[in-house]
Amino acid sequence: MIPLRDTIQSRSTPIITVSLIIANVVAFIFQLSLGQNLNDFITAYGFVPSRFFHLISKGNIIAGLFPLFTSIFLHGGWFHIIGNMWFLWIFGDNVEDRVGHFRFVFFYLLCGFSAGLIHGFTNPNSGIPTIGASGAIAGVMGAYFILYPRARIWTLVPIFFFAQFVEIPAFFFLGFWILMQFFMGTFSLGVGSMQGGVAWWAHIGGFVTGALLIFIFRKRQRNLPRQYIDQYRPW
Repeated sequence: MIPLRDTIQSRSTPIITVSLIIANVVAFIFQLSLGQNLNDFITAYGFVPSRFFHLISKGNIIAGLFPLFTSIFLHGGWFHIIGNMWFLWIFGDNVEDRVGHFRFVFFYLLCGFSAGLIHGFTNPNSGIPTIGASGAIAGVMGAYFILYPRARIWTLVPIFFFAQFVEIPAFFFLGFWILMQFFMGTFSLGVGSMQGGVAWWAHIGGFVTGALLIFIFRKRQRNLPRQYIDQYRPW
């Protein structure tokens, strides 16, 4: 299922969401300019679980945590970054609207950090660099799941050789998405959590973190228009 847009009109300009997309695109263009040095760059600034735990055990906390930040802005290819930025664009503006611009920065980063850590704890001996914004974006999706379960997502659904445009409730679309991540993540525990090149538990960790943190970060409903509250009342 490919989401195309949601039915909620954001009440404010999503300056942080747009800024995050720009930052990711700029970082990706920089990656493309590295040529043969790209692998060394990814190894240095991607999140490597085994290196993380080694550095933490030696007391090098900053050196261990820094790749958790840098890895969020790196991507492994065109499909990787386009897919991530598309999901961020669809779900990020409304979550930013309910959280506030400044607080959304911290919310996004915390989800990304949590996603990386959970990936590390489920695969502590891995020496493979993990990169991508998908863990942080999964946190945004988790928040959207809590805030707007009754919203509709216009979705392209492939059916054999045909494609159908369907308006799907957000709770179903995002619920199906996280169930698939959990299924694949559980399967991957027996064969390595990077099976297929996807850090499934980073997605799960980010989604759950976002769903929990939104209760702390969201604005109080008394600050929202009554029509807005009635139409998109959360769980």
